[in-house]
Amino acid sequence: MGDHMPEESHENVPSRQRRRFEGISSRAYEHPADRSALVALRKLTGFDTVFKALSGLLPERSLRLLFLSDSVRVSDAQFAHLNVMLRDACYILDLDKVPPMYVNQDPQPNAMCIGLDEPIIVVTTGLVELLDEEEMRAVIGHEVGHALSGHSVYRTILLFLTSLALRVAWIPLGNLAIMAIVTALREWFRKSELSADRAGLLVGQDLRASMRGLMKIAGGNHLHEMNVDAFLAQAEEYEAGGDLRDSVLKILNVMPRSHPFTTVRAAELKKWAESRDYQRIMDGHYPRRDEDGDTSVTDSFRQSAASYATDVKNSKDPLMKLVSDIAGGAGDLGGRVRRGFGGFATGSSTGPATNTDPSKDNPTDTPPPGTP
Repeated sequence: MGDHMPEESHENVPSRQRRRFEGISSRAYEHPADRSALVALRKLTGFDTVFKALSGLLPERSLRLLFLSDSVRVSDAQFAHLNVMLRDACYILDLDKVPPMYVNQDPQPNAMCIGLDEPIIVVTTGLVELLDEEEMRAVIGHEVGHALSGHSVYRTILLFLTSLALRVAWIPLGNLAIMAIVTALREWFRKSELSADRAGLLVGQDLRASMRGLMKIAGGNHLHEMNVDAFLAQAEEYEAGGDLRDSVLKILNVMPRSHPFTTVRAAELKKWAESRDYQRIMDGHYPRRDEDGDTSVTDSFRQSAASYATDVKNSKDPLMKLVSDIAGGAGDLGGRVRRGFGGFATGSSTGPATNTDPSKDNPTDTPPPGTP
């Protein structure tokens, strides 16, 4: 995979056989942090009913009418190749009801799965024109994964609250309360994107295609100028580089985003694809939906805590290494802190460029014009 990957070298193989995961539970591919949050919410008696009741003010019917009137609905008669991919993705993940999908005129390469009562999938013309068939298959699988996990409800709330925060920004303290909720939802949604990336890989079953799609989202349709190993090396450099100052800047950079950074997503997906968990799923050993009722909240949180602990222990980020040292009782922590913050004067000469404009966020899963 380290070689340059020109588009013409890829063969579309829509008829190739892919494994189907009958009755698969979304727990099979969900990131531990994503899964524990959703399990906890689902275990609360009546949560979904109350949540939807409180969300009654959301203009979901207006949203559906907007796409119906001003976008192209995918079907056997319109964007038939996307319709085949959508049905194929639902078949592979054993999703009973195929969500409606729309193509919206927008040069930005975006996709999203939204809806309270029923999920709908929206992809933009920019995305359709950017990706080849197998790359698009992974993206549609990504969105179907959101639908299977029940993410569309919470994503719709996030879009609404983000818009509401802008509208009430002039009210003293009102915006702070809403943004606190939005920040928490964004933190969850970033984890849910890692889950959906895994679902996309299960549908496409082509890691190279998933990697190409992420590279194109980051750098456009210039595969002949890009290299997978070099792209993944950026994630390694991003995680390990700099000092404690850069660690803080990373946190500030990611807070306004709904998505993890693209290189990070690629590295996370590759790591999962090489894991035993992925291989077990491909071998037919995975949790099933008919077992979801027996899911233990305690076990889920334990898995989430173990995942975070492993991430902190293995992280090369200066701040995470400091946290690991504190947890492990390492000596000379004062010296480590002083050396870490020494970067203010003697560390790397420049820190990463800070993107403080949320409009420059990763161009996926963002609402089209007219969306609340």
